Amino acid sequence: MDHSEAPVLEALAAYHAEKQLPFTPPGHKQGRGADPRVRAVLGDAVFHSDVLSVNGLDDRTSSKGILQRAQELLADAVGADHTFFSTCGSSLSVKAAMLAVAGPHEKLILGRDAHKSMVAGLILSGVRPVWVDPNFDPDLHLAHPPSVEAFTAAFDEHPDAKGALVTSPTPYGTCGDLAGLARMCHERGRPLLVDEAWGAHLPFHPDLPIWAMDAGADVCVTSVHKMGSGLEQSSVFHLQGDLVDPEALKSRADLLSTTSPSVLVYAALDGWRRQMAEQGRELYDRALALAGSLRERIAGIKGMHVHTRDDFCGPGRASDMDPLQIIIDISGLGPNGYHASDWLREHHRLNLHLSDHRRISVQLTHADDEQSAARLLTGLRDLAEHAGELPPGPSMVVPDPRELRLEQVMLPRDAFFGRVEQAPWREAAGRVSAEMLTPYPPGIPAAVPGERLTEAMLDYLRTGVDAGMVVPDAADPKVESVRVVAEG
Repeated sequence: MDHSEAPVLEALAAYHAEKQLPFTPPGHKQGRGADPRVRAVLGDAVFHSDVLSVNGLDDRTSSKGILQRAQELLADAVGADHTFFSTCGSSLSVKAAMLAVAGPHEKLILGRDAHKSMVAGLILSGVRPVWVDPNFDPDLHLAHPPSVEAFTAAFDEHPDAKGALVTSPTPYGTCGDLAGLARMCHERGRPLLVDEAWGAHLPFHPDLPIWAMDAGADVCVTSVHKMGSGLEQSSVFHLQGDLVDPEALKSRADLLSTTSPSVLVYAALDGWRRQMAEQGRELYDRALALAGSLRERIAGIKGMHVHTRDDFCGPGRASDMDPLQIIIDISGLGPNGYHASDWLREHHRLNLHLSDHRRISVQLTHADDEQSAARLLTGLRDLAEHAGELPPGPSMVVPDPRELRLEQVMLPRDAFFGRVEQAPWREAAGRVSAEMLTPYPPGIPAAVPGERLTEAMLDYLRTGVDAGMVVPDAADPKVESVRVVAEG
């Protein structure tokens, strides 16, 4: 295919050139009705290109096939059989993938380090989860993707499970053995679904971890806004092979998706595909070189340890890691990651990726350069110099990972939609959670509806909030009380 094409962008340019006059949504009519104070912040170009996809870029019957052509070009660029665009983020895409494989009360095997969007999919669908424990590192208190052996044991115990779903890379950049998982699933005639939200860039450089389609996965979900050049909410999901029906996948996405998709999101996705097809190798040559140099310079700052493959990869840990995710252990400085991240934002206007009880992390992409790297280094060096001035945070209870593993005693859907009550956190141990309790970022629920809460988990969350952890989806974000299934 000719990857110099950009069907959505070209149609948008033609729409402007033809001076078409809309008597359709959006109601701002290409910005003419927008408040000038809004336009002063957002810019006129945003409104000018925010047009209706039907009877805007294409006709009422979509006879020009503009979106279809853009999706075919992306599938060709990455070697998938089918590609679908989503303007509702990978939160929609992963739900569509799940529902294309399993229905109500059917089993799906999932890594317990699942993003909250997967749990939402379980709640909406009534699918019965079979959880597989991640590879926990008890020394670093970090979870890596589950092993092939763990998924194999789950399939042996639940041979009626409809498929497997794994998150790789994790938000910390660590990757599972996707090729081994795909082989194991396919030996059983079951599909492998991969939440590769953090891996939009992986197909475009050989020195990056293998991406899901090359590893043999059947469905791969990718957030282009995370590591690519897409706008927020832009996602794609790719399909290959014959274990998942493309029409079923499309219909599940249609069930969940908006009927008013953003042309701005489509256009940015289209342009990113062209950029990667034409320049991806060169762009990531530079990005990887910058990442290597930056890792060395950060490692030279007193009190900071930059995690490498030696820390994260090996037997019982991850299979690979993305070098563009720079994970920095700052326990040698004193303050926790939450307070360090807040300090860098306040004093240097630096917004970091993740923070936890002992780490901060930096996400690099093809957009970074020596200028952004220099500003980051200035901030990190200043943090090291002033770390002693940061107020010590309250002590946070971080149990052994095995103590954080909860028992699933009810379907997530039944617990979420059943009779509930709010229980003081000190009295909630032994009760069944009726809500997700999700430290954010990265958005991996510590407790899922239907899991039995433990004292260790509640201590972790309660002391974590005091230390700076954010749990935004809880009915009580301070976790002074917890929503549980009503008794009796």
